[in-house]
Amino acid sequence: MARDPQPDDLLTLLAVARLGRYTAAAEVLGVNHSTVSRRLSALEDAMGGRTLVRTSGGWEITELGRRAMAAAERIEASLRDLGEDTGGDPVQGMVRIAAPEAFTSGFLVPAMTRLQHAHPGLAVELLAATQRVRQNRSGVDLEIVVGRPQVNRAAAVPVCDYALRLYATPAYLAHRGAPQTVDDLARHPLIYYVESSLQVDDLDRAVQGLPPSPPSIRSTSVFAHVEATAAGAGIGVLPDFLADPDGRLTVVLPDAYAHPLSYWAVVRDEGPRNPAVAATLAAIHDQVQATQAA
Repeated sequence: MARDPQPDDLLTLLAVARLGRYTAAAEVLGVNHSTVSRRLSALEDAMGGRTLVRTSGGWEITELGRRAMAAAERIEASLRDLGEDTGGDPVQGMVRIAAPEAFTSGFLVPAMTRLQHAHPGLAVELLAATQRVRQNRSGVDLEIVVGRPQVNRAAAVPVCDYALRLYATPAYLAHRGAPQTVDDLARHPLIYYVESSLQVDDLDRAVQGLPPSPPSIRSTSVFAHVEATAAGAGIGVLPDFLADPDGRLTVVLPDAYAHPLSYWAVVRDEGPRNPAVAATLAAIHDQVQATQAA
C-alpha cells in the first residue's frame, strides 16, 4: 500500500456502505459529493483495490471493502466510546427511513419524536413510500414494507400485524343502506388505491375478492382514503389501526371481510451496527408494543 488508510476515508466508506449512495453519505457526513468521491479514491489507492462496486441498485461493498469497513467500525466504536467517556451520546447523526404513510403516522412519528427528544444529536428523515421492497435500499438506513420481503444482503424483521377492513360513516350507511353481505358492496363506491399505481401485491389482493365498485374516489394516499370515507363518499378499505380510533367511522361487515397484513423492517447488513439505526429499530418496536397494549 502506498500509505496507510486515513480515518476520514474509512468512515466515508462506512457511510456509503450503509446508505448505498454517495449523495446520501455526503449529507450524513456534512460534506459534498466530490469530497466523498475523493476520499474513497484515496482509500482505494491506499488499499490497492476496489472497496465498492456500482450495481444497478447502488454501491455495494467488495471483499476488500469489508476488510476496510471492519476497521472503520472499530474507529467508529472507539470514537463512540470516547464520546461516552466524556458524556457524549453515541446515538447521533442522521437516520433515513422509508415507510408507508399509515405506518409513518401511526407508529414512526411518535417513536421518532421520543427518540429524538432522548437524543438531540439525532436527525431523522421520514420518506413516505408504499412500494415493493427495494433490493438496493439505496439512500435509506431502514425501510418499512407491507408483507414479508425477499431480500439480498439485508435483514428483514417482522414489526407488527394489522388488517384492512371496511369502514363508513353512520350517516352514509343510514342514507345508502348498510350492506349485509360482501355481494351487497356492488352497490357502494369503494374508496381505495388507484389500481394502476399499486406496487404492493398484498395490497392489490385486498380487493380482488370484492365485487366491482361503482365509480368512486381513488387515491395514492391512505389519508385521502380516510378523509373521503369520513366525508361520506363511500365505503373505505382502511388499515384498522388508523380507522378504529377515528370516531367518525364505523366498521362494516366485520365478520365477513378482513384482509390480514404485516409490516416488516428491512435494513442493510451493515445497518444494525450503527447505534442510531439500532436505537431506531428499538424505538419502533417499543412504539408498536405500546400502541397494541393501549
